[in-house]
Amino acid sequence: MSAKKNRAPLAYGRSKRLWVWTGLVFLFLYLPLLSVMLFSFNDSRRTIVWQGFTFRWYEKLAGNGELLQAFGNSLFIAIVCTILSLILGSLSAFALWRFKFGLKSAFDSAMTVPMVVPEICMGVAMMVFFTRIVPWPVGLSWPFNLGAIIISHTTFAFPFVAMVVRARLNSFNMEFEEAARVLGAGPFDVIKDITIPHVRPALIAGGLLAFTLSLDDFVITFFTAGPDTLTFPVKVYSMLRFSVTPEVNAASTLLIVITALVTVLAMRFTGKSGVTAGKE
Repeated sequence: MSAKKNRAPLAYGRSKRLWVWTGLVFLFLYLPLLSVMLFSFNDSRRTIVWQGFTFRWYEKLAGNGELLQAFGNSLFIAIVCTILSLILGSLSAFALWRFKFGLKSAFDSAMTVPMVVPEICMGVAMMVFFTRIVPWPVGLSWPFNLGAIIISHTTFAFPFVAMVVRARLNSFNMEFEEAARVLGAGPFDVIKDITIPHVRPALIAGGLLAFTLSLDDFVITFFTAGPDTLTFPVKVYSMLRFSVTPEVNAASTLLIVITALVTVLAMRFTGKSGVTAGKE
């Protein structure tokens, strides 16, 4: 009894109960995803009966013109949403961190609304806005027909960027900026050489967060997409209405792999930038 109480924190790594608990947590988190990925290689249309290994469902996806077009739309929307979210989020975070102005508290609170409001409410609000208040023109050529979706995604994604960048700015040492000004650096040089290198990890993390949020969003896209626009998650949902086929599993696997790669890149670049930012 006394030995358990005096156990050092690192000694818990030898605890069998901790290993079992950790294994159960990983099983709960990743077993559904792994089962989808596994049955995407199943040589059978029945998703619960394994009959052999095959790539034919991926080959079928590669020949699906509608799905490729939907994936291209999702990728374009995510890239533009990321750029706009980085601009709006960074400027908002910098303004809230650096300046004092009227209605600052109200602006700060309003920034959190898109993050806490249920996504279904955001979707309905965007649908009413783009159909009744400011109707988005129909019949536009690509990519202008995706404008309503891009604006909707940017609305809920840029507050996340602002939150990440602002958290990083709170650790900024103002003495670096003052020293640069004393040495003759202008305001633009200070921002370029001092402030931006400090917040670079947050910019990378926030940008990739906005990218993944936009890439796999379904609810808001479902309400704002027009009759001639289709994104990858909406297309996968339309395929699911008939049945869960291996083709759906293959499409879901591609989305999982893309999201995982983006997450790994975010962790890698954020880690390197975070280590080197303070040494520059």
